[in-house]
Amino acid sequence: MHVAIIGADLLTCHGGTDSTFAALAKGVDGSQNLRFYDTDRINVTRGYHVEDSTDAESEPPLRAGRWLARCVLGAVRQAGVDPAAERVSVIVGTGLRELRAMERWALDGIPVRRRDLHFTTAVREVLPEVTEVITVSNACSASGHALALAQDLLAAGEADAVVAAGCDAMSESMLTMIGRVADAPTPALRPFQEGRAGVLLGEGAVAVVLRRAADAGPGALATVLATGLSCDAHHETAPDVDGIVAAMRDAHRRAEVTPHDIGLVLAHGTGTALNDPTESAALDTVFAGAAPGPLVTGIKGAIGHTSGSAALMSLLVAAWAMRSGSVPATAGLAEPIEAAAGLRLVIGDPAPCDARVAQVNAFGFGGVNAVSVIGVDR
Repeated sequence: MHVAIIGADLLTCHGGTDSTFAALAKGVDGSQNLRFYDTDRINVTRGYHVEDSTDAESEPPLRAGRWLARCVLGAVRQAGVDPAAERVSVIVGTGLRELRAMERWALDGIPVRRRDLHFTTAVREVLPEVTEVITVSNACSASGHALALAQDLLAAGEADAVVAAGCDAMSESMLTMIGRVADAPTPALRPFQEGRAGVLLGEGAVAVVLRRAADAGPGALATVLATGLSCDAHHETAPDVDGIVAAMRDAHRRAEVTPHDIGLVLAHGTGTALNDPTESAALDTVFAGAAPGPLVTGIKGAIGHTSGSAALMSLLVAAWAMRSGSVPATAGLAEPIEAAAGLRLVIGDPAPCDARVAQVNAFGFGGVNAVSVIGVDR
């Protein structure tokens, strides 16, 4: 069943929705020197911080939940949905939840209430009447899984409207992990770039409000045609071509589209040694025979890898690109890897686009993959 996006809001290192889209259009790299951490110890010096502290040394508590609450409230207001009068569920996808708060409790002695580690508290502070708040932790495809569950709730008649959301803040644990797989600190996140040095973390939140398309009325931002999922369990961290292809084909089957119908792909594009060639191979496989193939771009070079928020952030950019007729270039990409030679990557300047259907890729550790297909009218 198709569902309509009737409200949306996001927050990234560039700020809110409009300022983020403007920065993407200009190809602005939003990374800066990493704050709050001992960069020599963790071997990471750059990141894509959300600006929400009064000074460079002050780290506010429970940041992910506060960003989430802001975006959920903004999306619901834009949609004109009243949780007091309708059944409104909220499903939050996250990779790390409030892990940073636990780290600060353990390392710095800054206490946190256990109930504040669950996003129910943050959401109900701004929308106390919502029916339920569900959190799913599906690594870097988490908000894609939240979207799929939201579609299921609406299809089953269990809700009148659903907010699908994602949020994550950087944590020392995650930063340390990416620092330990690099010989030297990564200077920039450059998806599909020859000689790329690895991933950098972003942070932020995103929310979309969904209704059954038949009930949405005019003015929807986009229509979610389907989400395809796979969990290939190929490896703890390494991606698998077959698992990714399965998610893409599942999405196409559920959406009742063919590769020829898709004019734009928002790639997962993490700038890592394994993701970029693997994703390229999967796209080559799925779009073989669909020449010239879709335009392909990615947003992580501009906003970092936002973990659980990444899928829905890419989805909103796909909708914006199709509605505006302009696809932002992949920030940091100048010379593509050989494995991506068959892709129509958007490099340097925005590309004109008349696509009406887009595919959004999101892949997570353990082979937890989510691929969405959306459509727009303009």
